[in-house]
Amino acid sequence: MFKALDQLASAGEEISVSTVARAAGVHRSLIHRHGDLHAAVIARAGQPLPGTTAGTQVSRKSLLADVANLTARNGRLAAHITRLERRLSEALGQTAWEASGLGAPADIETLTRRATELEQQILDLRGELAERDEDLEAARAANRELMAQLNR
Repeated sequence: MFKALDQLASAGEEISVSTVARAAGVHRSLIHRHGDLHAAVIARAGQPLPGTTAGTQVSRKSLLADVANLTARNGRLAAHITRLERRLSEALGQTAWEASGLGAPADIETLTRRATELEQQILDLRGELAERDEDLEAARAANRELMAQLNR
């Protein structure tokens, strides 16, 4: 197993559990079951290839970190797209509802509400007027009675 690992490293091949298992002629589960073999493969995969400088090679860890970051970013973007689609759907629904004539436009709704308020105010004023008419009628009746008493 270690011989296959050394051969891959010296040939400048990619080092992973699968490639080492393939080169050694074993199943990759063997490497995963033996912690020392797995650790050796992972350690060798983290080392730079022969003939390259450390600054020009991308490590496996950095690639995994990039994949994790991009996966998280994709999740955030998918959530943002879902929110934007929901807002667009609501806006299109509102526009279609208003354009279809099913709902009154905002200015008509305001006028209808104001008309209702004014109708209620008219009813209140009519009630007050009726009370004053009753008071006036009572005052006239009292005045007639007093005049009748004075004239006797």
